[in-house]
Order: sequence, then C-alpha cells, then structure tokens
Amino acid sequence: MNLYKILRWLGIYRIYETWLKRQIDNKEKPKHIGIILDGNRRWARRKGLNAWDGHKIGASKVKDLLRWCYEIGIKTITLYTFSTENFSRSKEEREKLMSILKEKVMEAINDEELMRRGIKVKFIGDLQLLSKDLVEKMKVLENKTSQNTKMVVNIAVAYGGKHEILMATKRIAEKVYAGEIKPNDITYDLFQNHLYTSHLDHQDVDMVLRTGGEMRLSNFLLWQSAYSELIFLDVYWPDFRKIDLMRAVRTYQNRQRRYGK
Repeated sequence: MNLYKILRWLGIYRIYETWLKRQIDNKEKPKHIGIILDGNRRWARRKGLNAWDGHKIGASKVKDLLRWCYEIGIKTITLYTFSTENFSRSKEEREKLMSILKEKVMEAINDEELMRRGIKVKFIGDLQLLSKDLVEKMKVLENKTSQNTKMVVNIAVAYGGKHEILMATKRIAEKVYAGEIKPNDITYDLFQNHLYTSHLDHQDVDMVLRTGGEMRLSNFLLWQSAYSELIFLDVYWPDFRKIDLMRAVRTYQNRQRRYGK
C-alpha cells in the first residue's frame, strides 16, 4: 500500500483536501484553465503496459477532473488531448487513440451528469483531419450540451497553436481580399474572433497546467496563453488527484499577475 492509499485509509487525505479548499475559496480563482494531459505513455511503460493502456486510463481521469473543476468553481477549461503533431505517431497508436476518443464521446453523450451540472462541451481544432464518423458524434455531444451555461469544457483535438493562428490569418486575409474588411480594421479583438476559442466570453487562459514533468507549452493555446501563469507538475496524468488541481489553483492565487506591466 503506497503513502497516498494509507493517507486515504486514515482519513488524512480528506482533511487535507478540505483544508486546501478553504484556502482557495478565499481568493479569486482562474476563470479559464488550460490543461496539457501529459504522461500517459510513460505511466504505461512503468506499469509494463502498452501506450494506449495509459491513454485509456488517462481518458477515464477526465470525468473526475470535470467533477473537481465544477466543485471548485472553475468556469472554463480547455483540455489538450491530441495535437497536430500527434498524427506523426505510429498508425496503431493513432487508431487506438481515436478509438478511445470515440468511446469517451459516446459515453459523454449518454452521461446525464453533464446536463445536471450544466456543462457545455466544445471540440476545437482542425476537425477536418478526423474521421467523418467521429466528427458526427462530436457534433451530437456539442448539440446536446449547447444550451448549458454553468461550465464550458473545450476539448482540443487535432489542435496546434501555430496552425490555429495560421488558419485565422487565412480567414481574415480572405475577407480582406473579398473587400469585406480593410487591413486597418484588423484588431486584437477581430483576430480573436477568428480563433477556435471565439465562442468563449473569456478566451484568455489564466493558468496553464501541465502534468508529466515536462516544462513547455508544446504548441498549446499560444495566442490565448500570452499572459498565463504556467504550472508544471511531476505527476503523470493517470495519477493526477484533486489535491494536485487544488494546489495548482493555490499556486496561481499566490502569484502576482502583471501582464507585462
């Protein structure tokens, strides 16, 4: 039995969790959190499992994460699940990942907890790179939750920050070429309105959290995270706990945000 399980058995974990919640409830929480779900493959290797076994366990952890964010009071989260660069992985791993994603989308469609909690789900990225069948199921989930207003969950699939900026630039250039707008009409707000996150009231990401021990953004929300607080954790995503999320929020709250001033 590891230390974490012993603490839970003794009830100490619950006491510590309650103490953390009281701490973070007394300060302003981040409105929008971006999370890079890293460490699934390394977690699986340590267990002697296939990479996709780690992805499957990691995907199951997302449901816990949504519940924790809801309980803490986070209004918007964006999850980095599959990047444009991930398409370079082996065919077998890509197919397993897409199969897991499809399975979890189907589960979410039938999960009434999303509706009870008022959670809106939105998929962002270049969805044209995905199979038609998968995209159709994504749209079913989006449509089912479209009127929910208590929390927004963006799931970044086939997503890359550079690609997002490039595509936004092309769409704006097409409007200039068509005479719909002039170059001088291009502002920060107009540009943001052409990003994948344009549906959000609060596009800027207050805090980017990455698990797995790596310390980089990996092409995630490059425009939106310009002034984000960056928090890197050594824990692999499948082992992520509610207290890890709460500690990250507390770290965010203890930082002084200057926005370059």
